[in-house]
Amino acid sequence: GMMVSGTTDSLGLAWVTVPALSENAIYIVTFAGGDTVVVTAEVVSVPDYDRAIVQWSAYEGFQVHALEYGATFDEPGHVWSGAMGDLSDAVSGEGGFIMSIGEATALSSHMVEVYTFPSGTAPEGLVELQLTAVVTEANCGRDVEAQILQKSGQDPMRARDLTLAMPDCDAVGDFLVLKNIFD
Repeated sequence: GMMVSGTTDSLGLAWVTVPALSENAIYIVTFAGGDTVVVTAEVVSVPDYDRAIVQWSAYEGFQVHALEYGATFDEPGHVWSGAMGDLSDAVSGEGGFIMSIGEATALSSHMVEVYTFPSGTAPEGLVELQLTAVVTEANCGRDVEAQILQKSGQDPMRARDLTLAMPDCDAVGDFLVLKNIFD
């Protein structure tokens, strides 16, 4: 159920890194002309990682924030698009990382942020997940929509739709913090 948009270069090529959300991952690429390509991959390590995902159409200013092991905002252990962490940390079980995927400039924009945490190999401890929504000129005073996806270990993917009433335009630059969106 995860959708991202992108564009190809002048040769018709595009390189996109996306996470696997199931052990038998299926990726479908649809081009503007309607042609599709299907690619599959077997990823046996999927149950070793938890993933928290927010996806939306057009730019709405959503960000996933992970506060690992008691961290607070802007200190080590605060993983977000401004301090993304590293895939190698997740592979070694040391911490999580964020991937921001999609192009807001594409004709039909689908944006995604994915937080991945190595629950199968990391030391036990609390990871608090929050979602922020930045108030912008494009979204102030109206409802914005997103979808929340979450996968933990062997559990099936859970999906929830989110509609958020944004503050009026005098609040541009502020942000809303949603603390109970993710488990």
